[in-house]
Amino acid sequence: MDDSKDLDKKERLLAALDQGMVMIHLDARRPGVLVPVSLRGEAHLRLNLSYRFDPPDLTVGEWGVRCTLSFSGSRFKVAVPWSALFAIASHVTKESWMYMEDMPPELLQQPVAPRPSPQPMPASAERPRTFLREVPPEPVDELPPPAAAAEVAPEGPKDDSPPPRRGHLRLVK
Repeated sequence: MDDSKDLDKKERLLAALDQGMVMIHLDARRPGVLVPVSLRGEAHLRLNLSYRFDPPDLTVGEWGVRCTLSFSGSRFKVAVPWSALFAIASHVTKESWMYMEDMPPELLQQPVAPRPSPQPMPASAERPRTFLREVPPEPVDELPPPAAAAEVAPEGPKDDSPPPRRGHLRLVK
């Protein structure tokens, strides 16, 4: 690896992947990028990478990143050289790293909207704290006495447990 910038990208990506899901931002038009045909003209393509996806072939190496990803349900072997990657964002830590010199010119020319400064939340807008409390059971109304003792079938001892569940499988012949 000749460039210290590429080494920095590699180290940051590996560290972010160790934390969890990572989004890489790339220019899919750059030489060496391999993505589905429908995405090859994208100046700002975003791809999510994670060890949780259990990628069989995720490789972060000297050249760049290679991995099989799913696009609309179809698997595709992606290749992203370091020169095409211009930002890394961790979904877990919310950290991001941008490499302005590798950013597509179209993105650099877009005006950046100023971010509003964070305003403290007014006390009235805060959510009320939830407390749990025990609710006593309501009394059960007694059934009226039977009209005639002969009409009532004798019952065995009451069992308050729910009836056993039937299995959901059945034998079909």
